[in-house]
Amino acid sequence: QVQFTESGGGLVQPGESLRLSCAASGKNVVIASMGWYRQRPGNERELVALIWPGGNTNYADSVRGRFTISRDNAKNSVILEMNSLKPEDTAVYYCLATSYGDHEYWGQGAQVTVAS
Repeated sequence: QVQFTESGGGLVQPGESLRLSCAASGKNVVIASMGWYRQRPGNERELVALIWPGGNTNYADSVRGRFTISRDNAKNSVILEMNSLKPEDTAVYYCLATSYGDHEYWGQGAQVTVAS
């Protein structure tokens, strides 16, 4: 099993920035990729950004150039810097950690609201 320590999220105005952080820990679990998905109201959960231990990243087209994901492999932690936020970024953001055995572990979610 994997436990998550998450922080960040909140209410901001359009154009502002927020940071999400997530650390995963688990006995006998070796974490491969980490990242975030989000679920906007009335929509399916969707990819935001992923990062692998070697530093390769994958971003959704809707956030590329505005969001940056980074990782500390030693701490199994990941940070999502979100800049130039838009109202359509409003969602619950879920941290995801995937093991080398392809088991997926999800955080509890953090609300991000972008509104004037």
